[in-house]
Amino acid sequence: MDAPMREGEADKVEAGSTLAERTYLQLREDIITVKLAPGTLLRETELMRRLDVGRTPVREALLRLQRDGFVDVNGRRGTSVSTIDISDLSAIYEARATIESWATRLAAERLREPERREARKLIEELAAFSDPPEVEPLLALDRRIHRFIYRAAKNPYLFDTLDHYHNLSLRILHVATRRFPELMTGLDKVLHEQTQMLEAVCRGDGETAERIALHHVLGFEQEVRKII
Repeated sequence: MDAPMREGEADKVEAGSTLAERTYLQLREDIITVKLAPGTLLRETELMRRLDVGRTPVREALLRLQRDGFVDVNGRRGTSVSTIDISDLSAIYEARATIESWATRLAAERLREPERREARKLIEELAAFSDPPEVEPLLALDRRIHRFIYRAAKNPYLFDTLDHYHNLSLRILHVATRRFPELMTGLDKVLHEQTQMLEAVCRGDGETAERIALHHVLGFEQEVRKII
């Protein structure tokens, strides 16, 4: 059985979550972080043994992952982790840019004091990164920051949409950084932009927060485009 998901790297699972939900989240996390690489065959019996669950939770999880675009079902070949095209990253970032920047403005305008304290802790974590920062911990923290913004916007429809797009782009990033290590040469810029964005959110400066978020999303996409 795999080790449990660490807080901050995967979704926090509520105590009342169903076994199928927990199975889905674990498999999705393994696919996003490429522990289950694109093209990997997903045999039910192996997944049942690996996750220590029954057949029904596995089947329900695979159906959800298929709808999400993480799993392909082929009548002849069976069920497998969907393949990816790194060029898809541009299309996903294009979809994220406007709605994510808008969500960041909403987060700044709707932030409450407990969330402001949470944002300050995230800023402290960004400041604590070594130079140059390590890829995997930075991607994990980046994910937590984005999900914090999505939650702080207090719009469940925005949250679900952006979380899905971010998960898709994060999987591509995990693959891309392995194939093209030069993508990570500008990580200090990512740290700086994330810090500026969170500081604007803490100040309640929606206009600045929106502008930084838009530049952050589009700027990184442009860097990826140069390489791939």
